[in-house]
Amino acid sequence: MAIIGIDLGTTNSLSCVYRNGRAEMIPNELGDCKTPSAVSVLEDGTVLVGAAAKERLVSHPEATAASFKIWMGTEKTLTLAGRKFKPEELSALVLRQLLEDAKRYLGEEVEEAVISVPAYFNDDQRCATKLAAQLAGLNVKRLINEPSAAALYHRYSAQAGDCQLMIVDFGGGTLDVSIVDCFENIIEITAIAGDNRLGGDDIDRAIAAHFCRENGLTEEALNPSLRASLYRQAETAKIALSGASAASISLQQGQTRYSLVLTNDLLRQLCGPVFQRVRTVISRAMKDRSRSSRLNDVILVGGSAQLTVFVDFLEELFGRRPHAAPSPDETVALGVGLCAGIKERAEDLQDLVMTDVCPFSLGVATYSRRDDKTPHMAVLIPRSSMLPASHQERFRTLHDNQTGLRFEIYQGEGYFASENLKLGEVEVQVPPGPAGEQSAVVTFTYDIDGILHVSAQSSGGDFRERLILNPNLHLTEEGKEQAMERIRQIQLAAQGDQRDQLLLERALRLYVQTIGRQREEAAGIIDYWRYLMETGDRIQRRRDYDRVKERLDLLEAAAEEDPLADGLWFGESEDGDFGENFDGEFDEDSEE
Repeated sequence: MAIIGIDLGTTNSLSCVYRNGRAEMIPNELGDCKTPSAVSVLEDGTVLVGAAAKERLVSHPEATAASFKIWMGTEKTLTLAGRKFKPEELSALVLRQLLEDAKRYLGEEVEEAVISVPAYFNDDQRCATKLAAQLAGLNVKRLINEPSAAALYHRYSAQAGDCQLMIVDFGGGTLDVSIVDCFENIIEITAIAGDNRLGGDDIDRAIAAHFCRENGLTEEALNPSLRASLYRQAETAKIALSGASAASISLQQGQTRYSLVLTNDLLRQLCGPVFQRVRTVISRAMKDRSRSSRLNDVILVGGSAQLTVFVDFLEELFGRRPHAAPSPDETVALGVGLCAGIKERAEDLQDLVMTDVCPFSLGVATYSRRDDKTPHMAVLIPRSSMLPASHQERFRTLHDNQTGLRFEIYQGEGYFASENLKLGEVEVQVPPGPAGEQSAVVTFTYDIDGILHVSAQSSGGDFRERLILNPNLHLTEEGKEQAMERIRQIQLAAQGDQRDQLLLERALRLYVQTIGRQREEAAGIIDYWRYLMETGDRIQRRRDYDRVKERLDLLEAAAEEDPLADGLWFGESEDGDFGENFDGEFDEDSEE
């Protein structure tokens, strides 16, 4: 039985295994190591996960969800095709798909998984991630911070000398920054900072908002399909600008076509507010680091970190150009794969030592004086403390004849307790007496797996201890079984059909995005491919797959053409026969 590592991402999710002396990416059924973190419910109740589900964001937006990782640990509910899902349930479906792909690829059962999370995930979000894993049928004992995993793999693969690095992990929905000291075989995380609501999706939103402003539109006035198409094109244009000077976006609403030419200068202007937030996070990490020695390098990981406009911004900030990791999209997953190897006690990883730090301050609510009405937080473990960490502090009674001390436990950086996340509470009894005479010693111990143990020992001898487990997300056994049963009842798309389903969903998306002869061609492809799928004709599908895909590629290219480009204002395109209706006749032997 294997232990695997999983990078559960906002945009894409990946899995990895350590075997034969290296971290090895696990491909899905489509042969791709990246599985889009998207879920869609089909008309028959079957659930699609991955690339085919992502296609349905345009064609069936009411039945599809993506980027739900940003809602982990909240009470947010998403409705797909009339069915309600919590973010952790949607994440569980993604994890279940990764689990099935891993078992198929490895040819064995998966015993355990290590999952990466943003370094700045709070207790609610970490608990939600563990719950998602449980619902997916995964045994997860360890969560690792994403930039820590990236640092581990970079150090392991680069084999560089002793150095101090900054790891900037900029993904679709989150930003993490870590300062890492590498000395011999020790990888020490000395500071972390992050923003759980900042990523490439924010750049897409900025582009979409500018498109609407320039064309006199509002996003609210666009129907869900057009809105999804706009965001898809915004993402495509953003990526294209890393290799081109301009990219176009266009929407057809009724008989009116709206367009925008996006340039690097315009993109940089639109990214201004996003990059200012990035600067704030980087500054906080630099201030929190335990050593003031100079950085030797800045390493970029994550999909959004590959954008040229982002790299240019960091070059201006640091005065030197940062380096992208060799596989920016896979670096975190490869690092989590190494963690899986360490858990399996792989012989060639035994000498690696990695430390981590506490992402948030931990403390208790306390009062400055007896007439104080607003409790503030007394910090026992400051953020960026090396893990495992332990600290204790004595607290005294405020009132005469007080018989107990109740400690509310919080996580966060706010001065007032109410500004932080409450994790739980513990209470001890004390003998009555004058104010300040009786007391209790509170001890916090925070381990490498992110579990907080709290104990309180009163001067009267009363002792209480507890593990802090989030009451909103740690379900009762009965509640957990009910949730797991709901997930088990959901039928994932059958293995072996994902490639064909992806082709159909792509054709359905292009039908929504096009009009006229292009739409007619998409309709012909849809009718023909549905016929082959419904009749179960796998042989004919295999024969025609490449030719149908080629037609869709041409249709996609035509749909993305800039309507203002030279030669497209009047007359026909060079391949004037492209618009001919597709009749489904690819092969003399095929029948309809």
